[in-house]
Amino acid sequence: MDLITSFDRSLFLLLNGLHTSWLDPVMMIISSKWVWIPFYLFLLYRLWVIYKRDCLKILLSVALLITLTDQTSGLIKDAVKRPRPTHQEGLSEMVHTVDGYKGGKFGFVSSHAANSFAIALLIGLLLSRKRSMTPLLGLIVWAFLVSYSRIYLGVHYPGDILGGALVGVIEAYLFLLILSKWGGIKAREDGTTVS
Repeated sequence: MDLITSFDRSLFLLLNGLHTSWLDPVMMIISSKWVWIPFYLFLLYRLWVIYKRDCLKILLSVALLITLTDQTSGLIKDAVKRPRPTHQEGLSEMVHTVDGYKGGKFGFVSSHAANSFAIALLIGLLLSRKRSMTPLLGLIVWAFLVSYSRIYLGVHYPGDILGGALVGVIEAYLFLLILSKWGGIKAREDGTTVS
């Protein structure tokens, strides 16, 4: 366990150290939840185009999924109590932060990573077709970017991100099963829906 913790810390210091003054405000924006609202509205529009009458079920599922990933990651943080790098004694003075932002006390697992990977998997698979996985790949890149911004800002170790991503992926997969088995929502190759 010490070896994993040491590697996580070393990788954090490497990734957090890749900073420039022009990127600091960009990463703060990327990490903000509110800046993505137009992006979420665009995803909602794309879901409506494909799923029409089932879009409400999907929207409700996304809302429930985000609530679940947020609560799960919060419970894990409270149970594990791993300090964020910005609150870690002996490390905090080496951490690059932006505008004094330090986040809450505990960081494992990352709620940003859990939420963004959950959205990426659930919506990405619903928007993708067998012949084109572009929406899924694009959303995964977005989730990685949001997650990396948390390391850049100094508030999460890579292990926090990995744990959060795992929570998001597992819970999104469960919601996909629920939508498929009980919601009657499946996507065809051509993107039209089967109900």
